[in-house]
Amino acid sequence: MCARNFHPISIDIIQQEHQHLSAVIQTMLEFVRSTDKGDAPPDLKLFRAILFYISEYPEKVHHPKEDKFLFSKIKERTHQLDNVLDALIEQHGNGECLVRNLHNALLKYEFCGAPAFPHFRDLAEQYALFYYAHMHAEENDVLPVAKLVLNVTDWQEVDQAFMENRHQLDDTGERYRYEQLFSYIVSNGSIAAGAPDPL
Repeated sequence: MCARNFHPISIDIIQQEHQHLSAVIQTMLEFVRSTDKGDAPPDLKLFRAILFYISEYPEKVHHPKEDKFLFSKIKERTHQLDNVLDALIEQHGNGECLVRNLHNALLKYEFCGAPAFPHFRDLAEQYALFYYAHMHAEENDVLPVAKLVLNVTDWQEVDQAFMENRHQLDDTGERYRYEQLFSYIVSNGSIAAGAPDPL
């Protein structure tokens, strides 16, 4: 059954989560760039909240859904994206290490002061480039092919998995806490940077 006229809810979920992640990463960049310019001393609680959000939501919720449900289903239907999907899955695995490095750099900056800031800043900038490229590949290389090769039954299975994942988060209250954390990050980040809310 053709899926050309079928709009999967899982695509909406992925894109919404990418928008939230982009807003969090943008707040992270505003944080380090403002500090680099010598603005008022930063609120390190905000950056700890950013790292907590990144390590908890993308690493434990967003990425496993993509790997287990969407990417595996695409591989069943076509091999044209095998290299791309393998690279994205590897990047999912590397993400936890990158966030841990940022955590360590933040601690060093907090306790060693200004001399430790350049390394911390550079890691934040590198992570942002890494993650923006990663999301760009998923949205521009993977999703268009998925729309072509997956049929309605495939999408219904993927949608069900993504929605079940959300229901499980709601049942434990985790999704609500993530949304609270996201709101805290973007609102406080905008205040600190003097910028409008990115959403």
